[in-house]
Amino acid sequence: MSYPQTSAATQVRRSPEGTGSPRGVRQARSTRRDAYFDNAKYVAIVLVAIGHSWEPLRDGSRTVTALYNFVYAFHMPAFIVISGYFSRSFDASPARIRRLVTGVLVPYVVFETAYTLYTRWTDGVPDRPITVLDPLYLTWFLIALFVWRLTTPLWRNARWPLPVALVLAMLATVSPSIGNDLDLQRVLQFLPYFVLGLCLRPEHFRLVRRWRVRVLALPVLAGALLVSYWAAPRMTGAWFFHRDSAQELGAPAWYGPLMTLATFGCSMILVACFLSWIPGRRLWITALGAGTLYGYLLHGFVAQGSKFWGWYDPAWVHGPLGEITVTVVAASIVTVLCTPPIRRIFRFVIEPRMDWAFRRQAQARAS
Repeated sequence: MSYPQTSAATQVRRSPEGTGSPRGVRQARSTRRDAYFDNAKYVAIVLVAIGHSWEPLRDGSRTVTALYNFVYAFHMPAFIVISGYFSRSFDASPARIRRLVTGVLVPYVVFETAYTLYTRWTDGVPDRPITVLDPLYLTWFLIALFVWRLTTPLWRNARWPLPVALVLAMLATVSPSIGNDLDLQRVLQFLPYFVLGLCLRPEHFRLVRRWRVRVLALPVLAGALLVSYWAAPRMTGAWFFHRDSAQELGAPAWYGPLMTLATFGCSMILVACFLSWIPGRRLWITALGAGTLYGYLLHGFVAQGSKFWGWYDPAWVHGPLGEITVTVVAASIVTVLCTPPIRRIFRFVIEPRMDWAFRRQAQARAS
């Protein structure tokens, strides 16, 4: 979410000061980032926060339920596709492994522990165990990203990576015995989106940004919203969560593989529509896109606490004005959490250096 990116679509300009000085390092990093993907990540993280804020409003509101299912159909797939796209260079070298440990595994352990302790208080479950084997709340994405990146060299060398990933996802939907360890259901069912990202090239993103695609995206998105509104009282949106098998959702086992293909196709169409309207130039949101991991990990404390603090208790919150207010507040909070001051405060736990834990040779390669 917030890892340095090398744009393959643009020419990288070297800083005239080089990278020997701190200022030169910052300038070199800024020229390597692609505004388009930072903008996409910021918009996606706002949708993630808004989706979490809508959860307590779904009961009794068909409109909120329809919007909730619509957003969940593509916001995490978009994140995962982009994560896969920028994981193409992962080669399991010592420097890459170090970056994976400090940027993904360590934050997972820290926030898994923090969320467990926090929800003991907010949920009133004082005996909830602290374990890194059963991801709690939104920490599943970190452990999934850790597993996906470790397997990147395998997917990069496979002859048919996407079909194989889809088969694994389909098999997961008919395997309720997988259990909750490392949230493997999500790891496997979301795997095709990550593998697809590994297979994409810059020209694919340029393709979806053509004006014809943008024009076509509008009726497609409108149609998807109407379908979501129609389906809200008729079917569960849990298929888009990818955390349960077909049997656990009360459906016959053979539904699982079919729904895997159906949701993958629907999600990818919506992801393409979403990405087609992301601006490619630098905007005020571009700098925030570099801090989406901060917004993702930190906004969950507010989302969990809001129910404990009674923010959803007033009746007016469950009306149109309240739903709009909740949406604006959620978007504002996650925006603040992506800003540079917040990132400086929490960098020691989300992007720790941990030089003491690695050999000097690996540190030099990482530098």
